[in-house]
Amino acid sequence: MKVLILGANGMLGHDLMEVFGTDKASYQVSGTDKDVLDITDSAQIDAYFDENKPEIVINAAAYTAVDDCEKNEDLASLINGEAVRLLARKCKQINATFIHISTDYVFDGEKTGGYKEDDEVDPMNAYGRSKLLGEASVQKDCDKYYLIRTSWLYGRHGKNFVDTMIALANAGKVPLRVVNDQRGKPTYSKDLAKHIKLLIESNAEFGTYHFSNENDVTWYEFAKDIFSVANINVEVLPVTSEEFPRPAKRPHISTLINTKFPLMRAHTEALKDYLGSK
Repeated sequence: MKVLILGANGMLGHDLMEVFGTDKASYQVSGTDKDVLDITDSAQIDAYFDENKPEIVINAAAYTAVDDCEKNEDLASLINGEAVRLLARKCKQINATFIHISTDYVFDGEKTGGYKEDDEVDPMNAYGRSKLLGEASVQKDCDKYYLIRTSWLYGRHGKNFVDTMIALANAGKVPLRVVNDQRGKPTYSKDLAKHIKLLIESNAEFGTYHFSNENDVTWYEFAKDIFSVANINVEVLPVTSEEFPRPAKRPHISTLINTKFPLMRAHTEALKDYLGSK
């Protein structure tokens, strides 16, 4: 099975390349990034796909700088929206399965308990709006698709909250003040890559899925988990979002509820593996 991974140099892309690439008996894997393929250019997409003939396309490419999206919404919509439309249409044309990665930010962040796969979407910031454009294109323009929403991603190949917390603690910048009124599910990118592979191999029904490590927490609670697992003794203080104003509004509740597929493991177990691999 020929698998093409878009955004292969990113956090999730690296792990997808590793997870699929080690199963050489089942997959012939190739990866691209923006230096090889401009996914906003339909002519480049046509030429690359026609030459390489992928059977599975995983789109891990995105404009993910949430605050920057507020001042660059046109660019975010181009990469997270229009490019996804081009990819979805091409996948349909060549009869490839399209896996597209989306976000908890397509929801409004106000629903107590969190969001199921078919709950109403209503993004509260430019990043969420741009990702919703991509979701709509996948659902409209492609028949064989898995739309996977995830949240609070961290991994070995990109800047993330876990590394930031540990770096601040090691630098002695204490006490640490961490937001305690935003709730979601931290997700280890390698776990997500493995679960995507499992989804494909299960021949699950096409559609929308929520994949995150289990047990929702606030950022403050997650920081406490990080220091507990890392065995670092540091004072952490809970604060409100209003004490840390950002250009983009953040949802208070972005917990993704998985009702359609086996659950991923607890975030504390994933955190142990992540910190043990560093």
